[in-house]
Amino acid sequence: MPATDKEFTGSIPEIYDRFFVPLIFEPYAADIARRLAALRPQRILEIAAGTGVVTRAAAAALPETEIVATDLNQPMIDHAKSRQNGGRIEWRTADALALPFADASFDAVICQFGVMFYPDKVKGHDEARRVLKDGGNYIFNVWDRIEANEFVDVIMRELAEVFPHNPPQFMQRTPHGFHDNNVIRADLKKAGFSSVTIEPMEAVSRANSAETAAKAYCQGSPLRLEIEERGAPGLDAATAKAAEAVAKRFGPGTIEGKIRAYIVTARK
Repeated sequence: MPATDKEFTGSIPEIYDRFFVPLIFEPYAADIARRLAALRPQRILEIAAGTGVVTRAAAAALPETEIVATDLNQPMIDHAKSRQNGGRIEWRTADALALPFADASFDAVICQFGVMFYPDKVKGHDEARRVLKDGGNYIFNVWDRIEANEFVDVIMRELAEVFPHNPPQFMQRTPHGFHDNNVIRADLKKAGFSSVTIEPMEAVSRANSAETAAKAYCQGSPLRLEIEERGAPGLDAATAKAAEAVAKRFGPGTIEGKIRAYIVTARK
């Protein structure tokens, strides 16, 4: 995985939160919050919190629960804190593979669409298990294959036409590159988890225009860095071409597309 796959810097956090979060992340954040509410943990660790969509949902669902929200990228944490910063939420910069917390210090560990970015999945799971109390739950989600997620599939196919000699591969390689249920189970077993449940979850992605969907993907994620490093025709032109492809497939005005992910729960 290139180092740039984990870089959410510059204007990416603001665009990510404004366009990407409502486009694809909110329904899955609500799902994690519902699962947590049923478990009623007293102390939660969130890994790869991003701009805080799950953090906000969990805080609303569990008004008495302490939440420690972490991310590898300080700009994402800074943006999240600007959205919600209260006494029950502690924001920390932290590496999922070397968590700065004591053993058995959390009732639940959650991670929304971050496990795919772990350079060493087993090590990341092992760290989550280490900081969990006995009987605690590790809940995370991962995207299904790119073909099962309609907007991004159309956009990446179009970018392959824009850059035929060196097509960007960030979305296929990382966000949509870790969906094999057998591999997920095997990695969790290696990390010491024996009770694992994996459930598919389909949802609908909505955007007020094709331009909004294209900007979310092309400019609100590290895909932006891949586009920029390829030079001509440039970020804005590539985003416009992606928007044209989305509009051709889904029509003008408000659009809808299918999204699909897996929800994983492992119990210590």
